[in-house]
Amino acid sequence: MNGMFFALLGASLATALAGIGSAKGVGGAAQAAMGVLSEDSSKFGKMLVLTLLPGTQGLYGFIVGFLVLVSCGVLGGNLPTMGQGLAFLGASLAIGLGGLFSGIAQGKAAVSGIAMTAKDDANFSKGMVSVTLVEIYALLAFIVSLLVVIQIPSLSI
Repeated sequence: MNGMFFALLGASLATALAGIGSAKGVGGAAQAAMGVLSEDSSKFGKMLVLTLLPGTQGLYGFIVGFLVLVSCGVLGGNLPTMGQGLAFLGASLAIGLGGLFSGIAQGKAAVSGIAMTAKDDANFSKGMVSVTLVEIYALLAFIVSLLVVIQIPSLSI
């Protein structure tokens, strides 16, 4: 095993774990939204917004995974040292795990927001606030991963 192994493992985990969180979150919200839309199709726009929000974690994980691939020499450049490979793995786990758990939690919040909006359209903004609060933690994990990945190539580890 070498640095490249750990860097590739990190890129894969960032993408896969965050993607799983988004898939579970969006899937649960979509199921709830379909129930509402079967009764009232005029709420499609609001249901779509609440359903899409848990999908951002997968996007964040993909961006970090792509940046790791670019930074570690897969698309050309220098191969990472063992220390750099482990650093890429650690940086990737921030968004991987953060995206996994926040995506699932955000999906649950979205399901509740969908249920509130189904009863009264005036509750849509309240549901959006709750769903957005979970997004903050996905963004924090993304920012940490991004900042660390950007710095790793310049480190002598």
